[in-house]
Amino acid sequence: MGQVLHGSATTTEAARRAIQRSQESLRALAKRYGVNQKTVAKWKKRSTVSDCPTGPKTPHSTVLTSEEEAIAVAFRRHTLLPLDDCLYALQATIPHLTRSSLHRCLQRHGVSRLPDVEGDKPPKKKFRSYPIGFFHIDIAEVQTAEGKFYLFVAIDRTSKFAFVQLVDKANRVTASDFLVALIKAVPYKIHTVLTDNGIQFRIPPRYANGLTAKYSTHMFAQRCNENGIEHRFTKINHPWTNGQVERMNRTINEATVKRYHYDEHDQLRHHLSDFVDAYNFGRRLKTLKGLTPYEFICKCWTSEPKRFKLNPLQQMPRLNTVHNRDLHARRT
Repeated sequence: MGQVLHGSATTTEAARRAIQRSQESLRALAKRYGVNQKTVAKWKKRSTVSDCPTGPKTPHSTVLTSEEEAIAVAFRRHTLLPLDDCLYALQATIPHLTRSSLHRCLQRHGVSRLPDVEGDKPPKKKFRSYPIGFFHIDIAEVQTAEGKFYLFVAIDRTSKFAFVQLVDKANRVTASDFLVALIKAVPYKIHTVLTDNGIQFRIPPRYANGLTAKYSTHMFAQRCNENGIEHRFTKINHPWTNGQVERMNRTINEATVKRYHYDEHDQLRHHLSDFVDAYNFGRRLKTLKGLTPYEFICKCWTSEPKRFKLNPLQQMPRLNTVHNRDLHARRT
């Protein structure tokens, strides 16, 4: 068991015990353990080898009298006011009272923390649970030596399965193509997508109620309608509503462009593909109770097979997946 010694201690408990049991002179013991003779004499007189407590035996304030401390403690217990409010109320009666002296006084008497009151804070709300197929989608900007790129990111709210795609431009065409690619990549049915209010995903809100808006449909909304997907939007100027994909964006950036330099877009493409594969098939997540996103999807496959378009076991990466991809990249 570890020893907790005084900060200025020059002996250990074993040395102190040896000093108490020894019959040698103070001078000989002091020379042996490299301490002063007074230190040896002190431990010879004691019956224990532990440090004695330092400081006053009865803690008290050097600023407040016992009567003033009693007033402060009684006021706190009676009113249950915060520290600053107690300070402002008591300074009229105790002019030399300071915030630090009041805080130490309340700590000594065990009333430094107010009791928790039910209903004082709104209860924390849990995220509503959804079946797999609810995707959060967002766009991020990335940079390589060749220039600027746009990264579409999608993550399942329940399974945490992630899908990404790099594009040259972020517009409604590339956003629609990304949704189509996402539908093909996911082995189960997508029932809902949540995006922000960017022009890539919807008609701008200021034009949504115009005369022409009634006769036109956004390309992204068309793809949603064709595949039976409900399209939801975040509240305007509230990007944290789409926090799951925002956090995934940050994770991807910290693992790629913020850590490495890329001379070409293809280098980033390959690294990004490897990272997302490692995340989906190898990273165990606490929110999934230690499962990887792929393992969670397989678990859902056994309990809810009707939600799936194909067997997810067919999407498991093989040993030669990376080799074949690299070989194809070299040929092209």
